[in-house]
Amino acid sequence: MTRTTPTENRHLGDLASKLIVFAALPGVFLIGLGVVMTAKSEITWERFLRGYTAAFIFVLSICLGALFFTILQHLARAGWSVVVRRIAEALAANLRWIWILFIPIAIGMFKTDLYQWTHIAAGDELLEGKAAYLNTTFWMIRAVFYFAVWAGLAHFFIRNSVAQDDSGDPKITIRMGKVAAPAMILYAFTQSFAVIDWVMAMEPKWFSTMFGVYFFAASCCGFFAALVLLCFGLQRSGRVTESITSEHYQDIGKHLFAFGIVFWAYIAYSQYMLIWYGNIQEETTWYLIRQLGGWQGVTLLLLVGHFLGPFLILLSRYPKRWKTFLAAVCVWMLFIHYLDMYWLVVPAYPAELVEAVTSYGELVAEFESGNWNAEYGFHWHIVDGCCLLGLGGIVVGMTGFGVRSASLIPIRDPRLHESLAFENF
Repeated sequence: MTRTTPTENRHLGDLASKLIVFAALPGVFLIGLGVVMTAKSEITWERFLRGYTAAFIFVLSICLGALFFTILQHLARAGWSVVVRRIAEALAANLRWIWILFIPIAIGMFKTDLYQWTHIAAGDELLEGKAAYLNTTFWMIRAVFYFAVWAGLAHFFIRNSVAQDDSGDPKITIRMGKVAAPAMILYAFTQSFAVIDWVMAMEPKWFSTMFGVYFFAASCCGFFAALVLLCFGLQRSGRVTESITSEHYQDIGKHLFAFGIVFWAYIAYSQYMLIWYGNIQEETTWYLIRQLGGWQGVTLLLLVGHFLGPFLILLSRYPKRWKTFLAAVCVWMLFIHYLDMYWLVVPAYPAELVEAVTSYGELVAEFESGNWNAEYGFHWHIVDGCCLLGLGGIVVGMTGFGVRSASLIPIRDPRLHESLAFENF
């Protein structure tokens, strides 16, 4: 039987402006504070940009995960997800402007050693072989292309979805379904190549054919955790209190469990196992630094906190239906997802040290006895927190601003009745 919710509040109202005032504006202030602290301290601009890039990749991954979810629902003609799809569309809509937050990274490419391949002298045979792809002009062209594709796709889906609220035209749903297949192909290629350009290329001699898939799994983790928290927060504020039920929370929890926990662990293990088995120096050195100077603790925390613990907690259906408990788990999953992005971006590769030693034991001894740990070991800086809270606040505020006048659910979607009546078996 279809549930009806005639008295339900389905609009943000004044909450949209509050998010701008209490999230976006403080976010801008925190980014500025991080810049000032870096300028007046011994922290290098490259180190600031590594923390900034980790925070940017974190918020970008959530928005990209939202775009994937939106496309997937139209591709699969899913009915269960209609009541939560607008929230995903609102997150994905940030892709229309998020390129602005990328500008400091683009500047850093030219002004610092954030991307080593931009400053390494000629004569390196391996990098010269990659020069046709790894050059600043082509890198910038690709970045513009990625953002243009994401902005176009996000705008198409949310514009049509909101327009259907007014017209009720079922042809709009058919149109979005037809676009979903090519959109998914575009999404897959641009997301994979973007993370290769912006993260993997930080270590230009390292390569992994699984890195794009790893980032995809991680972005699903971030998005589904964020989706649960947004649904929970909206309901705590008195909005969409009846449309979104424990049935929907359970299915979102299933997606988090499948994509963000199990699939992430499978890809992470597969990548590590193949690199360990292949034993190629250019590949193994990327993992070496993540086993030294405190980074080994982060690596182990990812194993336990991103897979083993959440796997056991969410294996049963009951935790996924208890929305307060699920929200608490998702707070942890967002934290561990950020730690994962931080682990990918911040560790720098001490090429001089690695090339000078002949064994792993000698590498550990030299790393711990010299000044290498101070420069390359795990050291959390307050500017990292400023970047994370700053970019996170901006995205939260702009997410609310993007749907300030729209309904929080697609009220005239032809599959809405399926979503309102949805029950798990």
